[in-house]
Amino acid sequence: MLKITLVKSLIGAKPKQKATAASLGLRKIGDCITAEKTAVLDGKINVISHLVKVESAD
Repeated sequence: MLKITLVKSLIGAKPKQKATAASLGLRKIGDCITAEKTAVLDGKINVISHLVKVESAD
C-alpha cells in the first residue's frame, strides 16, 4: 500500500499532469489517497512525481 499526498499546486502544471492528478483523486494541496502498488499506479506517480509525496502505508 502506498500513501500519496499532493504537496505542490497544480496551477501551471501541464494538462497531462492535471489529468493524472485528477484520475488519482488529488485536487487540492494536502489531498491524500491510499492505493495498492501496481504498474499503472507507478506510471501515474512517475508523471507527477515532482508534485506529490509518496510514502509506504504498511
